[in-house]
Amino acid sequence: MNNDRSHSSLLVPPSTQDWMQGVLSAKVVLVMYGDYQDSRSADVYKLIKGIKRELSASLGEDDLCFIFRHFPQTQVHPHAQRAAQAAEAAAAQGQFWSMHDTLFAHQQRLENGYLVEYANDLGLDIPQFLKELSKQVHIDRINEDIESGLHSGITVPPALFINNIRYTGRWRMTELMTAIVAASH
Repeated sequence: MNNDRSHSSLLVPPSTQDWMQGVLSAKVVLVMYGDYQDSRSADVYKLIKGIKRELSASLGEDDLCFIFRHFPQTQVHPHAQRAAQAAEAAAAQGQFWSMHDTLFAHQQRLENGYLVEYANDLGLDIPQFLKELSKQVHIDRINEDIESGLHSGITVPPALFINNIRYTGRWRMTELMTAIVAASH
């Protein structure tokens, strides 16, 4: 279901520099490249959240690690880059995953005013948040994610790697869960 065929493996391996839920030593490491303004990225993230809930009982918390990397499509989604910067600015204040979830939940409202509202709702230091956005403090981090995705052959988000192998199946709960469970053995 993906348009990208040039690579089937992740060329920039997961590291402690990535945003992750879980541990790198997990049996299954999922690396997702996504765009906060892309509805398919949001759908895949929701699928992964559901799968994590389902599998945490059978696999255990330390058996599944989820990593998110930015891959904003600025030519298609004018607010995606700024949203990624907002996630990174929130991360600087220890709130990456909260902002990440908020951005996906409100992807129709990612203009600057909304980003500030979300930051305020999360209790962030707004002057610091605004300073980091205006100075584009986190743009290099986002560009590194994009670059790593391009190296692995990604041209459009969402893209998912399961234990460093590109997932090319359908974006459905059963197919994705089957692939994840198979990778855990």
